[in-house]
Amino acid sequence: MDCLFCKIASGDIDADIVHEDEAVVAFRDIAPQAPHHILVIPRRHIATLNALDDAELGGRLVLAAQRIAADLGVAEDGYRLVMNCNAHGGQTVFHVHLHLLAGRAMGWPPG
Repeated sequence: MDCLFCKIASGDIDADIVHEDEAVVAFRDIAPQAPHHILVIPRRHIATLNALDDAELGGRLVLAAQRIAADLGVAEDGYRLVMNCNAHGGQTVFHVHLHLLAGRAMGWPPG
C-alpha cells in the first residue's frame, strides 16, 4: 500500500509526532491552517469516514485530540475538530484523519 499516513504511522516517514498510542498517531500538519494544526489518525488504514465501522476507534481519535488540546494549552480557549470525507468534502489524503485546529479564533461558516 502506498499510503502516506500509513508510512507515518509505521515510522517509515518522519513527522513531528505529538501523540501516539497503540491505536492512534497524531502529528503536526506540514501546511498548517492555524498556529496549531494537528492530524490525528488511526494506525489502521481506513480510507474514508464512510468506511469507519469501529465506534471505539472513532472515540479514541476524538479523545486523543482532546488530550492534545489540553497538552497544547488551548483547551480552555477552544479548538476545532474537522473530518473531511471524499473529494467534495475536501479529503485529499485517503486515510481517515481528524484535524485539530487551534491557537486563533475560528470563523463560521468554515468553508
